[in-house]
Amino acid sequence: MQLFDTHFHFYGDVTPQEYCSNIKLAIEQSQTDVERLFLNAVGANFGESLKAQSFASATDDCIFSCGVHPHSAEEYLADRADFSVFRNDSKLAAVGELGLDYFYDYSDKRAQISVFEEFLALALDWKLPAIVHIRDKESVFDAYSDAYQILSDFSASGGRFVVHCFAGNPFWAEKFLALGAFCGVTGMVTFKKAENIRENLKTIPLDRLLIETDSPYLAPIPHRGKENHPGYLVYVAREAAKQYGVSTEDLAQTTTANGRKLFSF
Repeated sequence: MQLFDTHFHFYGDVTPQEYCSNIKLAIEQSQTDVERLFLNAVGANFGESLKAQSFASATDDCIFSCGVHPHSAEEYLADRADFSVFRNDSKLAAVGELGLDYFYDYSDKRAQISVFEEFLALALDWKLPAIVHIRDKESVFDAYSDAYQILSDFSASGGRFVVHCFAGNPFWAEKFLALGAFCGVTGMVTFKKAENIRENLKTIPLDRLLIETDSPYLAPIPHRGKENHPGYLVYVAREAAKQYGVSTEDLAQTTTANGRKLFSF
């Protein structure tokens, strides 16, 4: 079967070749027949975007995305890097990761909103989809509300996007889906206490689902607590398939097609 990890981060601690060898070994150990693994290396600031670009350049079946995570919003506004250097790269597939994070106070909300709007405008200009991060404090949805208002305008202008690592609730899932969004699910779907993630899958149609690792974070059970990487995507696929009542192969086929459609890959 084919799988598509639509969101992982590469920090350059090892070479792309070593990283891919680790992925291959993990897939073999999972005893899953994966014929082909597509990858999207995602940048969260200018430096990480450069590393994502370098990884994609050195790796078959890999694209990359460039953007500014809300944690880095103030840093970016203080010293705007020139993201136009990525524009003509044939492997550039999306703008992101970008969005709003009100869980931490790493950047002022106004700075986050400013950078979010700036890079969504860039996505429209470059005719690329956006990879959106939304996180709020428990039982609070201010970030979702603010992001929804901004993304409504983006969608009305023809923008396409995925809410990656979606951890909201069915109400917000329906709101973003109505804007044409895809929703990403990570290893959190395997966590025993993450019933909200599994509950959301009852609202998200399979043809709007993407699977991702968000490596090196959120390693799925049975590898929780370890450093995550795309080789563990099979565990996300298995649990998601269980929730949808389909085979892992069918879920892999559909989510891979979804990812290739969104990212024109």
